[in-house]
Amino acid sequence: MREYEIELGTDDGNMDCFVCHPDEGGPHPAVILYMDAPGIREELRDMARRIATVGYFAMLPNMYYRTGRESHYGFDLSRIRVDDGEQKKMFGVMNSLSNARVVADTGPMLTHIRSAEAAAAGAVGCVGYCMSGQYVVSVAAAFPDDFAAIASFYGVGIITERDDSPHLKAERIKGELYLGFASDDPYVPQDLLDRMPGIFKAAGANARIEVYPGTEHGFAFPQRPVYNKLAGERHWQRMLALFDRRLHG
Repeated sequence: MREYEIELGTDDGNMDCFVCHPDEGGPHPAVILYMDAPGIREELRDMARRIATVGYFAMLPNMYYRTGRESHYGFDLSRIRVDDGEQKKMFGVMNSLSNARVVADTGPMLTHIRSAEAAAAGAVGCVGYCMSGQYVVSVAAAFPDDFAAIASFYGVGIITERDDSPHLKAERIKGELYLGFASDDPYVPQDLLDRMPGIFKAAGANARIEVYPGTEHGFAFPQRPVYNKLAGERHWQRMLALFDRRLHG
């Protein structure tokens, strides 16, 4: 396995990214992992490594690069679940992002993938957690000829009343979508889950929507108190099966 940090130039500065991939047998299909609200940490690098271990060029961008680097986002990661003030700071940084900003940042990532010796030409995959559920749907619509496999887990903001709601551009998506949700998630209410299949079907999107029984928001993260091992492993199976179907051949 090879792993290293790179910096990609954007209109707003340099975006640092963690990259890992097998050290032999390449080039490998590329997968971008879009982070959750707490930001870059070893837990996410481990998840990128798990993707890379089964034969992918995995890229994990620091989506908060406009604010700072890992551990310098202006909030105390160790206290976001026990201190309302720290959690409020985290949400402030999270809300500094937008669909337009993440789409703009994805362009340099795809450019790097196209030039990287270890990354295979052709279809690209992506996965987003929590706040990035909306972003993977947005980038899939913005780059329909690039993203063939799009996964989201307990993604928020996918369907909203805003003018930039990702679902409004779902008809542009050519890739296969997998949207997995927790059964108990205050950020994704049940009425929205009930409407979601019909919305994506009407858009002509190839989307599978699945609810994981007995789970809460964040169930796939091993270091979360709400981690559910059975559901967490199922999430890996669903994601990797999607990548295997759409990123090879």
